[in-house]
Amino acid sequence: MAKILIAEDERDIRDLIAFTLQFAGHEVITTSNGEEALQAARTHNPQLVLLDVRMPKLTGYQVCKELKADPQTQKIPVVFLSAKGQESEIRDGLEAGADQYLLKPFSPDQLIEQVNKILAGR
Repeated sequence: MAKILIAEDERDIRDLIAFTLQFAGHEVITTSNGEEALQAARTHNPQLVLLDVRMPKLTGYQVCKELKADPQTQKIPVVFLSAKGQESEIRDGLEAGADQYLLKPFSPDQLIEQVNKILAGR
């Protein structure tokens, strides 16, 4: 299946997302902050990046903007995962270059469905 990068600072959430995606047959790379996510995206060239909005070192918005500005990573789809569901937060995420904004909490089935939709559109 696909190589997916997860950037999530909450260990329990990161582990649950990783388990869900691995169970669905994907290869998963996990990071716990924005700087690690940016480096991992450049090193591993994933087919999809899942970003938490609020992370240490760099926010998800900053990471997304950096990825979209870099010719090496600009075509990688980005999905924000956030508990922040205000319209302004979602708009900021999409303006940063995200392909999707998924609100927490979400079920494993919802996550797999969204991931598969985005990967199918590539």
